[in-house]
Amino acid sequence: MAEAHPVGFQYVVEAKNRGAKIIHVDPRFTRTSALADEFVPVRAGADIAFLGGVVNYILSNEKDFREYVVAYTNASMIVSEEFQDTEELDGLFSGFDPELNVYDQSSWQYAGQQHMGQEEGEAHADRETASGLEQESHGPPIPADVPRDPTLQDPRCVYQILKRHYARYTPEVVERVCGVPEKQFLAVCEAWTANSGRERTTALVYSVGWTQHSVGVQYIRTGAIIQLLLGNMGRPGGGVMALRGHASIQGSTDIPTLFNLLPGYLPMPHHRQHETFQKWVDEIRHPEQKGFWANAESYAVSLLKAYWGDAATAENDWGFGWLPRLTGDHGTYQQVLDMIDGKIRGYFLLGQNPAVGSAHGKAQRLGMANLDWLVVRDLFMIESATFWKDGPEIATGEIVPSECRTEVFFLPAASHAEKEGTFTQTQRMLQWREKALDPPGDCRSELWFFYHLGRRIREKLASSTRDRDQGLLKLNWDYEVHGDEPSGEDVLREINGYRVADRSVVSGFTDLKADGSTACGCWIYSGVFKDGVNQAARRKPGREQDWVAREWGWAWPADRRTLYNRASADPEGRPWSERKKYVWWDPDAGEWTGYDVPDFEKTKPPSYRPPEGAAGVEAIAGDDAFIMQGDGKGWLYAPSGLIDGPLPTHYEPDESPVANPLYGQRANPTRKRYERSENPSNPISEVFPYVFTTSRLTEHHTAGGMSRQLAYLSELQPEMFVEVSPRLAAERGLEHLGWAHIVTTRAAIEARVMITDRLRPLRIDGRVVHQIWLPYHWGSSGLVTGDSANDLIGIVLDPNVLIQESKVGTCDIRPGRRPTGPALIDYVNDYRRRADGDQ
Repeated sequence: MAEAHPVGFQYVVEAKNRGAKIIHVDPRFTRTSALADEFVPVRAGADIAFLGGVVNYILSNEKDFREYVVAYTNASMIVSEEFQDTEELDGLFSGFDPELNVYDQSSWQYAGQQHMGQEEGEAHADRETASGLEQESHGPPIPADVPRDPTLQDPRCVYQILKRHYARYTPEVVERVCGVPEKQFLAVCEAWTANSGRERTTALVYSVGWTQHSVGVQYIRTGAIIQLLLGNMGRPGGGVMALRGHASIQGSTDIPTLFNLLPGYLPMPHHRQHETFQKWVDEIRHPEQKGFWANAESYAVSLLKAYWGDAATAENDWGFGWLPRLTGDHGTYQQVLDMIDGKIRGYFLLGQNPAVGSAHGKAQRLGMANLDWLVVRDLFMIESATFWKDGPEIATGEIVPSECRTEVFFLPAASHAEKEGTFTQTQRMLQWREKALDPPGDCRSELWFFYHLGRRIREKLASSTRDRDQGLLKLNWDYEVHGDEPSGEDVLREINGYRVADRSVVSGFTDLKADGSTACGCWIYSGVFKDGVNQAARRKPGREQDWVAREWGWAWPADRRTLYNRASADPEGRPWSERKKYVWWDPDAGEWTGYDVPDFEKTKPPSYRPPEGAAGVEAIAGDDAFIMQGDGKGWLYAPSGLIDGPLPTHYEPDESPVANPLYGQRANPTRKRYERSENPSNPISEVFPYVFTTSRLTEHHTAGGMSRQLAYLSELQPEMFVEVSPRLAAERGLEHLGWAHIVTTRAAIEARVMITDRLRPLRIDGRVVHQIWLPYHWGSSGLVTGDSANDLIGIVLDPNVLIQESKVGTCDIRPGRRPTGPALIDYVNDYRRRADGDQ
């Protein structure tokens, strides 16, 4: 956090100065470690074993916040007798199909619900479309009569299943799998549990690299399980904070750049599964479920009205037929492989630099070299705009500039200081930024680009009668324009939502209707323009308001700063403690009140119990704190919605130097692999004996497209380097500040050597495992250049969300510079042959 998010880390330092204990778990000693009370070195890719050990410690020692767990989680729910755990099936859950590598989830359901499970074909489609987590409780409805055992003694209740599942994750096993000494691990467990309960809370903070694993979703799930068991969710000073990669990564998923989502986490319809509007909506809301997803029809109709205005009517299902449909995997990595295969003719790149910033850089560059046209909008002439003339494949002869078919159009972009709009950051907070100055020359904003691109395409197609063009021609496209620049505030008003009759803004998502009377560009952002005021532009200094600082910016949904904050009070609505008072029930006023906007119906009392047959919001009881879940509870166990299992399980990364010490099943059985000659994986082999991981430097930003263009940052970190331990340096004959090259089956890159104690050899399953570390900021453009660490990485994905496993792999490291020209291809191929020969 200090390295990649230094502005946010100042508050961690302030907390430490007030007495908070800071524990940093990481493969490498960093600037964060230097300011932490405890640094815990861990093997990259073994986090579930570590966190599973924490779960085992909590349950074995009854350290859970029992009243919270019984009231607010699904710990008491009884699971089907057909369910079999990894402990019984040597690393697999019941329902696994070894031919399709997917699960039939029927046996994972609660008792009496097995018939509502997901079929194998549906699970396979989910993996192809990354739809497993489109909604927080995606899956079949959960009726109120699920059998429960509030004593948590029934062997089939979630609590006992959880306890059995993690029983083998002992401190000894954590040391064996992660390399963390038992004494140090127990100190972490004791600190975490001691600082949790009625009077105290602990926050879990991770940078987004934690997600970049073939079990990335399950990493986050394990952290959330711990925080639920300890009563840290929905409470001040608790929760799970995902530090986003830059200022608006949160916003880019809210109003998405993701292929499988529409704004507000509504799923893209699938061409086979959602033939009608009603089927699409019903799959989102599940009419029998509890929670606010029951209002999904209002969110969906309002979105379609924002898209198509008067053309969206009840008679044409609000224009549902004009929405594109998913047909399979349309993720960025499938697209790259489709480019190589000649299936994609053109590509737009905005704020992305896949030539050096995405996994398997060589595949990225070869794919872009096989397009007819490529549009790159950026601040500088980045590697993805110049790969055809200066990429590594020029030297090897794999790309010949005079023969490269791709016509590149470079359009200069305005920087964040040169345009108005919002960032949506880690805290879900929208913050409005004013335009500070005009962009130079022909640089333009994204609003300008997309508005005028849409305008010109619509003009060219104005006379078209083809069905395929009607959705584009009927789009609402009448934005307020100043000169030739659309108004950012006008767009934000549309995103907020308005009443169609008079264009008056709605005050929040509860105002949205399913009858076509409201339009809203993103239901979770509804309220950001409440009362006609740009709430995101609020900047009242913290010293002039209370500690929650609700008058700075605007947080979705409904400007609440802590999600699920109903859980900050006990089931009767009283604060768990005066010290942690946050949101509570005021019986005299008959409403929820507190320091934050209550994440609950304002006048629903804690004593409320839904009538028989109730659904949706009406079915949420007065003590159902997790109002977006289908059962109102935080899920320790996920009966549906995950492709790879209802409970996080330790699997080895796709590339690992060791077999799985816990199970016969080595790696995630449902991980998404692309079995192609240009995308090999390293086998377990002495040819690739070391583990590598990558992360950021404070001085550079992501793939370096901006920071390597700035002299003062380039001077601070002028050259690509690799960190190794003194012991590994001695083993391989590496010299400090000398050259070394790192090799996988996909590439060999070179870097300067930094010999440092920041990396420590770990003993894993009886053998010493060395880890090396690389920053991923370099490429062929800019003031300082170097090989790209991402060239080393293959394309293997988490099955739930199709994110790449880019934070762990295996490699070799040798002294000296790598070969050049065609000899480099031969060198890498020789490594591949030798590794395959070991099998």
